Amino acid sequence: MAAQLNFILIPFMAPGHIIPMINMAQSLSNHGAAAAIILTHFDAARFTSAIDRTLQSSPSIRLLKIRFPSSEAGLPPTCQSADTLPSHDLLPNFSTAIKMLQPPVEHLLLQELPHPTCIISDKLLTWTAETCDKLHLPRIVFDGMNCFTQLVTHNLYVSKIYQTVPPDEPFLVPGLPDPVEVTRLQLPGLFNPGPKHVPGFREKVRETEASAYGVVVNSFEEVEKRYIDEFRKVRGGKVWCIGPLSLGKEDMIVDCGPFLEWLDGREPASVVYSCLGSLSSPSPAQFAELALGLEASNHPFIVVAKGSEIWEWIQGEGIEERTRERGFFVRDWAPQEAILSRPEVGAFLTHCGWNSTLEGICAGVPMVTWPLFAEQFLNEKLVVGILGIGVGVGARGVVHVGEEDESGKKVRRDGIKEAIEMVMDKGEEACGRRKRAQGFAETAKGAVREGGSSFLNLQLLIQEIQHLTKHTKSIHQSQSWRWKLQESFYI
Repeated sequence: MAAQLNFILIPFMAPGHIIPMINMAQSLSNHGAAAAIILTHFDAARFTSAIDRTLQSSPSIRLLKIRFPSSEAGLPPTCQSADTLPSHDLLPNFSTAIKMLQPPVEHLLLQELPHPTCIISDKLLTWTAETCDKLHLPRIVFDGMNCFTQLVTHNLYVSKIYQTVPPDEPFLVPGLPDPVEVTRLQLPGLFNPGPKHVPGFREKVRETEASAYGVVVNSFEEVEKRYIDEFRKVRGGKVWCIGPLSLGKEDMIVDCGPFLEWLDGREPASVVYSCLGSLSSPSPAQFAELALGLEASNHPFIVVAKGSEIWEWIQGEGIEERTRERGFFVRDWAPQEAILSRPEVGAFLTHCGWNSTLEGICAGVPMVTWPLFAEQFLNEKLVVGILGIGVGVGARGVVHVGEEDESGKKVRRDGIKEAIEMVMDKGEEACGRRKRAQGFAETAKGAVREGGSSFLNLQLLIQEIQHLTKHTKSIHQSQSWRWKLQESFYI
């Protein structure tokens, strides 16, 4: 039955949004459904190896390409993804370019055979709500957050409690299974917008997300069961946790090159791996605190460093030479999953983006948490306060674009060193943290196996769409919708 379904997957233009969707296509295919991924030519070229592996794994997965309208939106030709913007001043232009994708995507859908059965779109692509209304297709939103964060966001939005307290005063989020304390400074942009935000955008995202048929989440029941149950109540039961999506893909061999050689011979669980994400760009001053904190910890470390200014500091400071025997500085990118899976890695210093957090959970590695922006402080609350598998470095609040050097929000090397030492310690508390992390790794692997919670949730999603399609008058019984939509391209 599932083979009759054709899921169309439309990710937002950023690595952390695209990669889970590619993995999702493979999971759908593994369950017998057809899936097509819509990517810009630019992103298709960037992720060629991952896409090729996915397409080779099943003939029921297809790639559909569209052109990103950079020049029409006033963007340089190389700016076709969120992580390639040279300045956040271009965010309005990037938003305009994304809106301009609606007509070509609809044109693709008109030509698609078999006909689309369901669209799974990133929640940030708000125009897909209108497209699905035109085509009378169910729309499932993909949110890169977990259910804990989504429930916190919902309860804050409904209660408005954040409006009643000073920005730096802690308060309890109402209606949660556990006591969770936050400050307004730690909240994502919907409640704590920065100076570069696009007015009305987050409100539009929330509106179109609420109107979707349901939500798929890159998480699994065992890691946040009570929060999934509560979020399902909010969404009328239409929530499917089908992760960790990275565990559902085909096994792949990654060339770790110098990393493998450097890690070989290190003591088990002795290395700290540090990466602050693909979109995060700490200032040189903040990176200096990170690097000097790693140096002061006296543990072997791998740290990903991005940006010419940061590399100028590294070379000028001489830290690479000083730590040559136990430090490894990586320019721009590292094979994160492959490194985290190595037995020599004993801690993951992370910005708490959900993809990275989930990769740390899957690897069974305790975390040193340094949230920077968006919902990352809420992820830290889950990792540190609820799961008990991390220690924070002392970050106080979201650092908005243009505020990178505000001294009141700066994380200090002493806090980084202390957090690393707490995670890497051999005492009872640290051993308990490691044991819990390893336990979650085992349950994550079990969730995606046949009969596991995420495996069954994906089956339920497919059955839901099958049932919905069967009991809804098929728009493909008449071709009038196609001609009506086609006419709009010529008006």
